[in-house]
Amino acid sequence: MCAGVGDINTTLDYAIERPTIDTNVVGWTYVIDKLYCIFEQQGFGHLVAISSVGGLRGELAAPAYSATKAYQINYMEAIRKKAFKNGGRITVTDIRPGLVDTAMAKGEGLFWVMPVEKVSNQIISAIHKKKSKVYVTKRWHILAFIYKNLPFSIFKRL
Repeated sequence: MCAGVGDINTTLDYAIERPTIDTNVVGWTYVIDKLYCIFEQQGFGHLVAISSVGGLRGELAAPAYSATKAYQINYMEAIRKKAFKNGGRITVTDIRPGLVDTAMAKGEGLFWVMPVEKVSNQIISAIHKKKSKVYVTKRWHILAFIYKNLPFSIFKRL
């Protein structure tokens, strides 16, 4: 499952935020829930969703995007826990890409924008290996650790 929209919105215009919330939370949740229930009925499955490194911290330029991706990350964690408690017959994989060279990579001076082919290959590999969560490309795993643990007093200056 891949649902992600988001726009730069430094003025906090709700009309810009609403489509992001509707797609990344409302629509995404509907599809994830339906798929999980199908897998539960059949007794097995592999639920894969693409969230984002952007969901690890709130971002000034696109607050709804980072918030909705944080929602997806936490929802996938809850679904993964549910799958475990239900016997582990459903695999849950959360793919967390960094910046990928697509139309979604908006803004100036973007950091570590990765080619689509490299990201795609790592996503396919993670799915085949049935990983619980994976940062793509691999170097984003290091940055994600630093980013999540960076004190707000430093983060707010970035």
